[in-house]
Amino acid sequence: MPVGLVLSVLAAQAQAPARTVTAFDADWRFLQQDAPAAAQIAFDDAKWTTVAVPHDWSIAGTYDQAAPTGRGGGYLPSGVGWYRKQFMLPETDRARRVMVEFDGVMANSEVWLNGQQLGQRPYGYSSFAYDLTGKLNYGPGQANVLAVRADNSVQPASRYYTGAGIYRHVRLVSLSQVHFAQWGVYVATPQVSAAQATVRVQAEVMNQAAQAGTYVVETTVLDPAGKVVKTTQTSQPVAAGSTVVFTQEIAVPKPQRWGVRQPVLYKAITRLRQANAVLDEQATPLGIREAKFEAATGFWLNGENLKIKGVCLHHDAGALGAAVPLAAWERRLNLLKQVGVNAIRTAHNPVAPEFLDLCDRLGFLVLDETFDTWTAAKNNGEQGYNRFFTEWWRADTRDLVRRDRNHPSIVLYSVGNEIHDNLNDAAGFQKYKEQQDMVHQLDPTRPVTMALFRPGQSKVYENGFAETMDVVGQNYRENELVAAHEAKPARKVIGTENTHVLSAWLALRDKPFMAGQFLWTGFDYLGEADWPETTNNQGLFDRAGFWRPLGYQRQSWWATQPVVHVVRREENAGAGAWVANWTPTDFDTYDDAKVQVYSNCDEVELFLNGKSLGAKPKPADDSPRAWDVTFAKGTLRAVARNKGKEVAADELRTAGAPAKVVLSTERPTLAPGWDEVAYITARVVDANGVPCPNGTQQITFSASGPGRVIAVDNGDVRSHEAYQASVRATYLGQCLAIVRASAPGGSITVQATAPGLAPGSLTLAAAK
Repeated sequence: MPVGLVLSVLAAQAQAPARTVTAFDADWRFLQQDAPAAAQIAFDDAKWTTVAVPHDWSIAGTYDQAAPTGRGGGYLPSGVGWYRKQFMLPETDRARRVMVEFDGVMANSEVWLNGQQLGQRPYGYSSFAYDLTGKLNYGPGQANVLAVRADNSVQPASRYYTGAGIYRHVRLVSLSQVHFAQWGVYVATPQVSAAQATVRVQAEVMNQAAQAGTYVVETTVLDPAGKVVKTTQTSQPVAAGSTVVFTQEIAVPKPQRWGVRQPVLYKAITRLRQANAVLDEQATPLGIREAKFEAATGFWLNGENLKIKGVCLHHDAGALGAAVPLAAWERRLNLLKQVGVNAIRTAHNPVAPEFLDLCDRLGFLVLDETFDTWTAAKNNGEQGYNRFFTEWWRADTRDLVRRDRNHPSIVLYSVGNEIHDNLNDAAGFQKYKEQQDMVHQLDPTRPVTMALFRPGQSKVYENGFAETMDVVGQNYRENELVAAHEAKPARKVIGTENTHVLSAWLALRDKPFMAGQFLWTGFDYLGEADWPETTNNQGLFDRAGFWRPLGYQRQSWWATQPVVHVVRREENAGAGAWVANWTPTDFDTYDDAKVQVYSNCDEVELFLNGKSLGAKPKPADDSPRAWDVTFAKGTLRAVARNKGKEVAADELRTAGAPAKVVLSTERPTLAPGWDEVAYITARVVDANGVPCPNGTQQITFSASGPGRVIAVDNGDVRSHEAYQASVRATYLGQCLAIVRASAPGGSITVQATAPGLAPGSLTLAAAK
């Protein structure tokens, strides 16, 4: 490079911002079919639909029993979708590196810039980036076209719903020629005590300029209040075309430690400097904590022996499909907190990065999982990742660990769920060890597990395989896992997937060596269901986020606050499901009510219309307290006491005829933006405000002001109604609408009407 050009490039770098990140979500053109010529810059996409990403086009489709996705994909559409985005760059970017970052594209994505192919990525859950430098046009009027083809037409590709399209966020990143590598700033806390913590920073500096240089990495640690704790600098040369790792250690005295009850976050600001110029800068949220697993006593966090009380979560959110706004995840995680849940297993794939940010802020532990399959196929997902594992597992594992390793919430990695590959031969051992070794290389601070499937058949407790695992994870069969530890007490063990039955809970409660468990599941999820059902319904909450009796029962086992809930069998004499109402579908045939009360309190007394039906103490095994009740209309009330003092109560009332619709929300103020949504619940009640659980009413939602209804749902696993609509039938007396603000300021009025009922109305403040 001529000296004059070198000097002009250096001057441009010194004047330009260190790192410019531009949201790249708006104004994509979309076509839901194949268009082989769409990669070319001159292709005419004028008739395509304009969409914003994240965008899941499958959830907008209709249910079809004959859909190729089948049982696993929830009978929703699959196929090919194309996206095109036109953009321009300033002339000043010519001297810089320009990257495009995708948080996830479902699936088998191929990306082109101005007709040149950048690459492909089969696994729809992986985040990835492409360097656009050298392929771009710069300056006024010089357009660029980014084209993305997403193909999930080969089915069945998954045992659960995947979604389709660019379903996560996209960014354009402009960098200096010398910069931090993608996910190249790694911040860990290898030593932590109440007196002092050591923060270790490893920063990968890439020199893509034409000349060598000496560079300085400067890291400043800020405490949770934003006050500077300490700044350190490290200087070393970096040759042209090379990458050098800068390592720093910073002592933090008397750290405020991150935990599930107080998820305090520091921040590390890492800058790359040359002379007085800042070439790159990254801010990394930092949770200072010590997490470890012990064979005899399970999991420890900051010196506290803590039971991991987790749930498995799939990546969809019901009516929103796989393109999930952060506010939807926040609502779900706050509901799980009410139950007493403190951990999430990402079943069975990488999640969106902002989901992990949220877990950091809310104080959830995370089991971060890579794959549902290795090379062996699984039923109802025969055309899945098993086709790509051999070629792609290294890249997908590497990218997950490098992307996620700064999150204090993550305490364990899993490299597979119920893997069907043979684990009783040398090849099976090698597949696991290679993955575990890669994780250890990239992140030596966390252990690795996998969710073992039927260990008795795979012989992993006999052939030495379990001994290669940092922590032995097993799905179900809790007594088998207990026996495996008791046979070899040096094994660290955790339940990676567990049912809701009492015996599974007692295996965790009563065995000190059991580190934790992850219930299947926290929320109902799309797919893995037999028609006419479309949704797997084993959640503590249904697909729409409404409480299920399983959630009430689990709350009585896991919550720390006083809890009492009353449920009854839906049909006479103990038949049917458990329901939380006192309004039978047929009053003439319902007289023998089997009632259970879920409570963690010392004593519960049950009343029917003010008359005591007796008090019962808390069973030693945490089982529900049961009563046989002769049904009578009125009020069934449970009163819970600790040391003789009333601390909680729950009551069910018999409903009369439906009279009106009542709206409610947990989010009365709504800011504009894709990640901001409000859930509006519509309940049908009688003249006295008692919920009416029976029958169905067609609720029509509307929104006026700067907002709109983007989806509706009711949690019914047999419903085939459209999600992106304004009308929804009630199920168990309720349904909901999801609303997004379209502009700042003003008020959004949501109304719900139903034939023969007084309408409901609710006003949201549209934040500025």
